[in-house]
Amino acid sequence: MAQRLHLIVAFLLFAGHAASASPCQFESQGEGRVAAIVDARSVRLDDGREIRLTGIEPTATTNLALTSLLAGRDVTLRSSDDTPDRYGRQNALVFVGESDASVQATLLAEGDAIVSAEIADRDCAAALMAWEAEARRQKKGSWADPSAIKNAESPDDILAGIGRFMVVEGKVLSVRQAGAMTYLNFGRNWTRGFAATISKRTLPAFESAGITLKSLENRRIRVRGWVEGNTGPRIDIRLVGQVELLGANEPTGVRP
Repeated sequence: MAQRLHLIVAFLLFAGHAASASPCQFESQGEGRVAAIVDARSVRLDDGREIRLTGIEPTATTNLALTSLLAGRDVTLRSSDDTPDRYGRQNALVFVGESDASVQATLLAEGDAIVSAEIADRDCAAALMAWEAEARRQKKGSWADPSAIKNAESPDDILAGIGRFMVVEGKVLSVRQAGAMTYLNFGRNWTRGFAATISKRTLPAFESAGITLKSLENRRIRVRGWVEGNTGPRIDIRLVGQVELLGANEPTGVRP
């Protein structure tokens, strides 16, 4: 009960703070009451609709936090498109009652979720990243774990999480192109070291953002995504938001 009250109070405080600047106010895509928590990122409304909370990836604490925030609550759904995904789920930012703060933002602010980088709207994406960054700075929730951000210089630690969504930091040692794929190599051994891969069809998005891939060489960056690979670990970069440039004055994550 104490934890539930803590989450609700934090949510209300967050809502009051965010009311003056709410960049994620997309068109309303309906309302409803949460009848069940399906999993760490999906809920079912009383009218039968299944809603997937867009913009985040869950952590170990997301399910409990989501239950505390949403079980039995009236919600408003906001997104730029209400077309169901291939699983029949409606993807949306979820708002409790008349709040201006999304549940996703609250989860991120408490360290109970990770930004997935799938939100295309730049202002909204930046706002979600900012809430995650503050939780990371304060070591809230999942960010209290020293291994929450992986070190690109420890590829075995990353490879151990194959099939999971991870956040990795490190210095890009080289940028190489092979066919239609560009590799951001973080290790000198290309077969075993960690790399981020970017396909040719993704390049226009980086160019629109003013980023040339070659300019990332010798830069410290943070990447996020699903880990794959049989030898060296890989993260496939499909969205510009999966890559963050780490400036000289920007704090990096705590690494093992």
